[in-house]
Amino acid sequence: MMRFRQEHLEAIADALGDTDQGLKNSEIDFLLESAKLKNPGPGTKRDRIYNAFVEYQNREQKNLHILAFIRKALKPARFVRFPERYEPMRANVNRALAFTGLYVDDTGKLDKGGMATTLPEAERRASELRKDLLSRGTHPDVLDFCRAELIADNYFHAVQEAVKSVIEKLRKRTGLIDDGNVLFDRVFGGETPMLTINAFRSMSEMSEQKGFVNLLKGTYGTFRNPTAHAPRKDWEMKKEDAEDLLSLLSFIHRRIDKATMPPRI
Repeated sequence: MMRFRQEHLEAIADALGDTDQGLKNSEIDFLLESAKLKNPGPGTKRDRIYNAFVEYQNREQKNLHILAFIRKALKPARFVRFPERYEPMRANVNRALAFTGLYVDDTGKLDKGGMATTLPEAERRASELRKDLLSRGTHPDVLDFCRAELIADNYFHAVQEAVKSVIEKLRKRTGLIDDGNVLFDRVFGGETPMLTINAFRSMSEMSEQKGFVNLLKGTYGTFRNPTAHAPRKDWEMKKEDAEDLLSLLSFIHRRIDKATMPPRI
């Protein structure tokens, strides 16, 4: 049975113990016991998981129970009450597993996949993508997602995460907590939108605003949870496609930055 390297264990623990999208402490307690791993006690979620993994692997010289923990943690039935938690957590774990040749499919099964490129290769790809996007004048908020860990497997994850950044920007600007189409309609839709991308006086300007809402919905809908509906082999994205899509997201970010709140009469 193969053993994970230290950097693998760190990445997996980071993903499972992520502050926003990872496991809760009560879930970690349950999963450690269920996977027959020693509970290291108090600490950050990331450290608890990592220490339990390291202790077991050093003692047994195998990763059997670590794999059991991952499988149990991402068992879809656990997320029946909170389905919105599943895909973000699975995506994070799959990025962490990218260099191990393993991945978690949409049924929660651990399976073998293509081994990701080496870290230097991933860094090179990220650097090339960032350089090309800089030459296009890409928005800084989009450039943040051109990181090696996001494109280690392919460029899809960088684009998917960049799409999520649009949601976060709108929430910060408006104070709303909605998601997806509901958020877009509340912010930019209706006769008295919260934000407008133009003066919003003429029919032409109103049509442009409506078109922007449709653009947001189409872009978000393309990348919202596609991994639950398509085999892993269909996630592949070419560099030139990623560049075009990230440029589109750059355009969206700039329009949101320049959007204003119309006066309320």
